[in-house]
Amino acid sequence: MTEPVGLAKGLTNYGDPDFALYLRRSFARSMGYSSDMLACPVIGIADTYSGYNNCHRHFPELIEAVKRGVLAMGGLPLTFPTISLGEVFLNPTSLMFRNLMAIDTEEMIRAQPMDAVVLVGGCDKTVPAQLMGAISANRPAIQLVAGPMMTARWHGERLGACTDCRRFWARYRAGEIEPKEIREIEGNLATTAGTCAVMGTASTMASVAEALGMILPGTAAIPAVHADRLRAGEATGRAAMQLARSGLTPDRIITADAVENALRVLMAIGGSTNAVLHLTAIAGRAGIDIDLRHLNEISDSTPVLVDLKPTGPHYMEDLFAAGGVGAVLRELRPLLHLDCLTVTGETLSQRLSAPAGPVDRSVVKPLADPLQPAGGLVALFGSLAPGGAIFKRSAADPKLFEKDGRAVVFASLEDLSARIDDPDLDVTPDDFLVLQNAGPVSASGMPEAGYLPIPAKLARAGVKDMVRISDARMSGTAYGSIVLHVTPDAASGGPLARVRNGDRIRLSVKERRIDLLVPPEELARRPVAAPPIPERGYARLYRNEILQADRGCDFNFLRKHPLTVPQS
Repeated sequence: MTEPVGLAKGLTNYGDPDFALYLRRSFARSMGYSSDMLACPVIGIADTYSGYNNCHRHFPELIEAVKRGVLAMGGLPLTFPTISLGEVFLNPTSLMFRNLMAIDTEEMIRAQPMDAVVLVGGCDKTVPAQLMGAISANRPAIQLVAGPMMTARWHGERLGACTDCRRFWARYRAGEIEPKEIREIEGNLATTAGTCAVMGTASTMASVAEALGMILPGTAAIPAVHADRLRAGEATGRAAMQLARSGLTPDRIITADAVENALRVLMAIGGSTNAVLHLTAIAGRAGIDIDLRHLNEISDSTPVLVDLKPTGPHYMEDLFAAGGVGAVLRELRPLLHLDCLTVTGETLSQRLSAPAGPVDRSVVKPLADPLQPAGGLVALFGSLAPGGAIFKRSAADPKLFEKDGRAVVFASLEDLSARIDDPDLDVTPDDFLVLQNAGPVSASGMPEAGYLPIPAKLARAGVKDMVRISDARMSGTAYGSIVLHVTPDAASGGPLARVRNGDRIRLSVKERRIDLLVPPEELARRPVAAPPIPERGYARLYRNEILQADRGCDFNFLRKHPLTVPQS
């Protein structure tokens, strides 16, 4: 029997399939489609445009380009909305809603008639959410990312969200910039459509998507406002039609080898710590577990090749001009699994054998002469983080890599806000700032609060960095000597919950350890309060199903292989 195509797929069940198709077509014709168009293969376009998502304001035009590509190949493009996650507009945090968006994406792909789907996203959590949903639905799918913003200027200096946001805000807190100046800077940090202009989480996930083979080659770094972004949209529409005909599904693309390739790229670009969470969640939907100890092996054997902010001077528009992610993949070629299948049906080897343009070596270094000999991220283990923690060494001060310090503890985000700038706060530059109850099980839902501000009195004294530890996340645009994703988190009763002011903590990046230097019997005597369970709605579902950071903070029941004993 011939496989149904287009509107004939997934018919609503009234007990009479012919009636169901007749009814569906009659309602579709109310939208002005001809019978010929309604007989075509259908390409769904998942649209994450939202008035609450500045990064996506160009999506109406971008989606029109996708439609052109679909129509040119004889298909019917049908746009459908899903949840959109605008990072800075969501409370308590966008990560809390990533899994809800993944559910929305998965169910709408599965429930509606489409032969393939184009996933149009960009701002931080939208790309991983879409990939998670697409893997679980397992219909032919291709990603199209928003692209990064272009930079702006202020007094002759190039600015781009959001590393420069943090840099100038730190100077403002230190009293180096006047209120009038910070308002001027505010108006020049984000001036175009698109995602953050640096190697933040959105750009990292776009690069990871290209490394996984889920977007068209060369499209991760195209600026949002560049004409090539629209051409990429059209080409993606064409590619979606090819997917509809070939039947190539995400489970054949996102394999263990492809995930390892993505981890290599993550290390080489000095990418966001958030990407470890997202890639772990994406892999878990495909039945693949990422071992943080294996992540360390990959990091130690993968040099940093890309010199972008927050760790270098350049921006995403410079990476685009320098050769894009393709230039990075070509340098990493000896380290990659080249037989991995990509969304075009080619292997990675075939993709990288295509003619390549010139590469700007000030932005993308050769493998033989890297920026740093080892990857930007490492996992730490020890008595404070039995399940692991993440440290971005490429964005930290090496002087702080091997150090022990006195804990200055903040019990919550509210406590941090109330006391961090108190002139009477007992703190020195050699202390370790510790934030509790900001992890995945907490009421705050693991926000990007790991970038604890330098206490005002230290900032004014010229302190630029100090060790900070938490179960929270950090924006990919941030920098500093910051230990993140401490697992188990404090709200689930992990060792972090038992840290008290004055405790000694030892950090050793060399040994990959973070240890609380308190006897176990003393820790056992310290009480830990469990967070309240929400009464209803998504918050209750989230609290009941959320996993720890080492499992990507996905919901247990959504993994391909749920854990038999949930972590939290």
